[in-house]
Amino acid sequence: MGPPSRRSGGIPGGRPPGASREGVCGVFRRRRSADAGQPAPGDGDQELSGDELDYGESFDDESEGQPAAAAGAEGGPWDAGEAFPAQERVDLGSLQVPVGPEHEIQLVMAEQHGAWVTVRYRESEVQIQAFAAARRSTLWDDVRAEIAAEVHTAGGRSQESEGSFGTELMAQVPVEPGQPDSGMRLVRFVGIDGPRWFVRGLFTGPAADGGEQAELLEDVLRNVVVVRGEHPVPPRDILELRLPPEARQALEEQAAAEEENRFRGDLNPFDRGPEFTETR
Repeated sequence: MGPPSRRSGGIPGGRPPGASREGVCGVFRRRRSADAGQPAPGDGDQELSGDELDYGESFDDESEGQPAAAAGAEGGPWDAGEAFPAQERVDLGSLQVPVGPEHEIQLVMAEQHGAWVTVRYRESEVQIQAFAAARRSTLWDDVRAEIAAEVHTAGGRSQESEGSFGTELMAQVPVEPGQPDSGMRLVRFVGIDGPRWFVRGLFTGPAADGGEQAELLEDVLRNVVVVRGEHPVPPRDILELRLPPEARQALEEQAAAEEENRFRGDLNPFDRGPEFTETR
């Protein structure tokens, strides 16, 4: 099951979990206050690369100035046009995602699979995508049925249940996509209909079945802010995700440095060059 295409009508169930980091454009986390200013484990004396940013201080984005609002019975995700609880968030375009010391946020982009945000906590993940929706209609009921049909076609099975985000879809899917003989694993799909947008979450790992890891990831999803924008977008199209300006600048500087180093290697005229053997 791959993420939706950018074209209208493309909301399948989500990218198969456990994929490699290829296509990860940015990794974001906030260190614990006691660790602020100290190198993260494994960093040594190296500075952070352009695709990984640690936030030791408060992240300055639009959400900081918003007035706090008491969460309703269902809470968020929140619409950027309404009052929502002030919280430190990283601005990824259509999604402003809470940062914290316990979890890692990845922005993943792939030409064939669209873009999505992965929030990782210990052995669990939630993949988050936001889509455009019509002003006076909802998507989750239809999307849920489509995902169930897709799971069945892939050799799995699914069942609806009531959870933290209303009606959810629990599914047993093949460990290897399209290969039921590889064994099954549990995943959980949730959907939230908002004003002219729809958010889908895919929980994998222990969080698919509830528990402490699920609580943290659900809290992150519940406090996401969706920035729909006023520009027209066809229903079911993915809302744009992008790196924050400082991360984009860091990536550009890193790419420029790598390109410069590529052509600046010290050439030793006495080094033995490549050898070729001609066979007649």
